[in-house]
Amino acid sequence: MPRFRVIDAFTDRPFQGNPAAVLVLAEPCDDGWAQRVAAEFNLSETAFAVPLDGDPGADYSLRWFTPAAEVDLCGHATLATAHALAEDGVPGPVRFRTRSGVLTVAAEDGRLWLDFPANPPRPVEEPALAAALGGAPVWTGHSAVGDFLVEYRTEAEVRALAPDMARLAALPDRGVIVTAAADPGRPYAYVCRVFAPNVGIPEDPVTGSAQTALAPYWAPRLGADAFAAHQCSRRGGHLALRLPADSPGRVLIGGTAVTVTEGTLHA
Repeated sequence: MPRFRVIDAFTDRPFQGNPAAVLVLAEPCDDGWAQRVAAEFNLSETAFAVPLDGDPGADYSLRWFTPAAEVDLCGHATLATAHALAEDGVPGPVRFRTRSGVLTVAAEDGRLWLDFPANPPRPVEEPALAAALGGAPVWTGHSAVGDFLVEYRTEAEVRALAPDMARLAALPDRGVIVTAAADPGRPYAYVCRVFAPNVGIPEDPVTGSAQTALAPYWAPRLGADAFAAHQCSRRGGHLALRLPADSPGRVLIGGTAVTVTEGTLHA
C-alpha cells in the first residue's frame, strides 16, 4: 500500500502556498489509477515519483496529474516531491525525468531551487480573454507551455479580478496567467494569479510553471535577473526567481515547503 504526503509548497507555514499530494512509488503505476488517485485528492496536482535504476541522466521519473488530466510541467508539485525526498534522506541535487525533460532541484540558501526551461511569451491578440477576465489588459501573450499571459496596469486590478470561468474554459489553452507590477514598497517585483479551468483548476494557489513565462517577461522590464514574485491567490505564495547568465533559456525558481499530513493509500 503506497504512502502519500500532502505538502504545502512555496510557503514556510501550513495551510498557505499550494498543496500537492506526493507518492514515491517503487515502480511505475497505471495511468488510469494515477488519474483516479489525483481525482480523489482533488488538489491542483498529485505527483508520482519512481526511482530510475541504471539511468545515468536522472534519479527519478516524475509525473503530475490534476483532478482531470496529466500535465507537461508543474512547479509546486516538483518542489513538494523534492521536499519529500529530502525528508526521506535522499541527498541532492535530485534529477527528475519528466515530460518536459530532465528537471533538477538543488538546495541553497534555505530554499529548494527548481531548474526549469524558460518559456518566454510572444504577443498575441485574443479578444475573448478580456471579456472572460474583466478589467482592461495592457498586454496579452502566449507561452510555449500552453498558457495565455495577460498584464494589467496595477496590482489592485489583478487582485480584484473575478473571471467568468465558463468563458475561460471555452478557450482552447491550458490556462491563463494574469500579472502586474507590484505596488511601490512591496518586497516582491510583481504579482500574478493563474486560472486553469480546462484542467480542473479554477484558480491555482501558487504556480511554479507560470514563472517560466513570467520571469523572462518581467526581467527586461525590471532590468534585473533576480527578483521575487507573489501569487496573490486566497492562500498566497512567495517565489524567488533567477535567470542564470551561464544557462540561457533556463529559469531558477526558489521556494520552501512544509509537510501537512501523510498516510497510506488503501487502493
